Amino acid sequence: MTRAGRDRRPQGRREHGGEDVQVPRADFRSYYGRPILKAPVWEHDVPAYFFTGGLAAGSALLAAGADLTGRPRTRRAARLAALGALGVSTYFLINDLGRPERFHHMLRVAKPTSPMSVGTWILSAFGGAAGLAATTEARPRGIVGAAGRAAGIGAAALAPALATYTAVLVTDTAAPSWHAARDDLPFTFAGSALASGAAVGLIAAPPDEGGPARALAVAGVGLELAATHRIEHGLGLLSEPYRTGKAGRLLRAARALNIAGAAGALLGRRSRVLSALSGAALLAGSLATRFGVFEAGVASTKDPKYVVEPQKAAESGA
Repeated sequence: MTRAGRDRRPQGRREHGGEDVQVPRADFRSYYGRPILKAPVWEHDVPAYFFTGGLAAGSALLAAGADLTGRPRTRRAARLAALGALGVSTYFLINDLGRPERFHHMLRVAKPTSPMSVGTWILSAFGGAAGLAATTEARPRGIVGAAGRAAGIGAAALAPALATYTAVLVTDTAAPSWHAARDDLPFTFAGSALASGAAVGLIAAPPDEGGPARALAVAGVGLELAATHRIEHGLGLLSEPYRTGKAGRLLRAARALNIAGAAGALLGRRSRVLSALSGAALLAGSLATRFGVFEAGVASTKDPKYVVEPQKAAESGA
């Protein structure tokens, strides 16, 4: 078991038998200066996969809403965006796995206790529904249109699971700041997915069809900001990686971009240019959120204090 070393820098003074004694400040280290935990081996394909999966989920929700409320141009753009984002997401996942057949192998069994196994099945089922819905956009209306509506609703029903299972995936690891955020990170990812889906409508659809996209943008940004604030300030020491370093810079940029995007969506009701700029800000904000969360989790594995101090606090509390 790894021990915590101590340096001899004075931290404070205590009286002991009339003698003034300096108390050394704790400096947690592992043997040979190595981290206690091994950092995740994931590359940046993984946060990119988180982003594109969320974009596909949010676009599917927007497409279903647009279909049910008679907004054909928004529906078409969102269905095509959902399929395109899903294709890119699948590429990132397979590229991270290293060999394409590994994705196929994961479909040979269904393991409910494995977030990766469940996620693979969600991704596959969503892909079938989103693909059929997008394909019907090139077909005549009628029975095929009815099939497209059913497929679109099916994709929308799977969208919440697609948007959030990646949060469950990372919080199921040993990375301290990811694991500690297990109650709030799914809401961060859900809000981010809604905001990115709204961005598709703001960019691709005319302003007169933009009502659902604007509502989705405000709801998504509000949910993401609330959940991310809890993560950044409600986890004690384990919130620190979300506020400092590269992760802190990315999450602050995400917050600014999301607020600007939501504000622009509300103000740009009649401006195609302002709506498109708002959508671009929301997409950039969603991307920064995923990369910021990724960097925070990796950073928390590299400093032993994020492992040792929470364990000591838990032991003393018990």
